[in-house]
Amino acid sequence: MRYVEGEAERFTADQLAQLGEGAIAYVRPIKSEEAQALFPQIRGLKPGQQLYALLGASGAPILLADSRDAVLANAWENKLATVSVH
Repeated sequence: MRYVEGEAERFTADQLAQLGEGAIAYVRPIKSEEAQALFPQIRGLKPGQQLYALLGASGAPILLADSRDAVLANAWENKLATVSVH
């Protein structure tokens, strides 16, 4: 792609996701039912439980915790810049 002044460069969804892969992650509050779909290896979650997921720029699941602080601490330890998604 070439840049033309005054025009926005267009990215595919995959290209956009790969821009931050390994450097950016996002924190997303989720309910246990959705967590089970993202993290199928997890067992024993109570229905309706509020959890927090750390997801890579591409949406790949990284971590699931019961507190936002735990997710942020893990991201910080792994040198990931975080953004929140509501």
